[in-house]
Amino acid sequence: MSAQSPLKDASILITGGTGSFGKEFLATVLAEHDPARVVIFSRDELKQYEMKQKWGDDDRVRFFLGDIRDLERLQIALHGVDHVVHAAALKQVDTAEYNPMEYVKTNVLGSENVIRASMLAGVKKVVALSTDKASSPINLYGATKLTADKLFISSNNYAKGYGSQFAVVRYGNVMGSRGSVIPFFKALADKGEPLPITDMRMTRFWITLPQAVDFVIQSFADMNGGELYVPRIPSMKVTDLAEAIAPGAPLVEVGVRPGEKLHEEMISPEDARRTIAQPTRYIVPPTLAEWGFVEPAGDIVADGFSYSSDTNDQWLSVQDIRELMTQLGM
Repeated sequence: MSAQSPLKDASILITGGTGSFGKEFLATVLAEHDPARVVIFSRDELKQYEMKQKWGDDDRVRFFLGDIRDLERLQIALHGVDHVVHAAALKQVDTAEYNPMEYVKTNVLGSENVIRASMLAGVKKVVALSTDKASSPINLYGATKLTADKLFISSNNYAKGYGSQFAVVRYGNVMGSRGSVIPFFKALADKGEPLPITDMRMTRFWITLPQAVDFVIQSFADMNGGELYVPRIPSMKVTDLAEAIAPGAPLVEVGVRPGEKLHEEMISPEDARRTIAQPTRYIVPPTLAEWGFVEPAGDIVADGFSYSSDTNDQWLSVQDIRELMTQLGM
């Protein structure tokens, strides 16, 4: 696989590299893609220390303490780097409402720093990780991520002369990531307590960490700059997730939290007007592309389309969820 990999012999940096995605990405790239160097860039020294216990003896791995709010630190870290995965972000919806400027500083201004430092360092390709909450955002976190998405896509307008390309990957809930509801539900079930469901009608997109990593790596291979990639992934009912984790456990409806949607959306009806469908993904082209955007192959989706978890054409059953959890050792 490594012979065709876009990451073979490349120097790669992951912002927020000590998170769930960063760990899975590092393990996959080292095992399957033969990189020259992988730099873990994050501000959490404890998590870096813990990762060093597992990967510190691999001379291809480097750990770089820093914050994406610090442009000069990023410029130093990006010296000699070919590709960047931008995973660093503040992500808690309710925390964002109480600390809005902190989210702006990291998710918006920090993203701008990643863009500027990448161009100045001559980075070839940057893939930024987005979220379903950036589509038709109703909370501050989603609004900052939508702004970041726009920054990365629009930066191609002036990055061409630097030899840099920027794309965005957007996906929904990640099974097994930090903060997943699965261990929370399991702990309650073990104590015989009812499982809290915000709304019995609620649906969510679902993707595994290995699938997310593979999708990002494929995006590096295919991108020309300016694409917003959205994987075609299944939906699930939150009540089915509860049944898969704790069969027969009582459920109690607690109400949708402020800033939370009943169903997730990854492509809005407005963005769908220019969205291109491919067998395993959707691609949303930029609204303005003066750098010469390369139109991908595929068909424009049907009029009135939106990619929402409640109208999806792929669904996980209770048994499907259980099998995925078993595969992931959960």
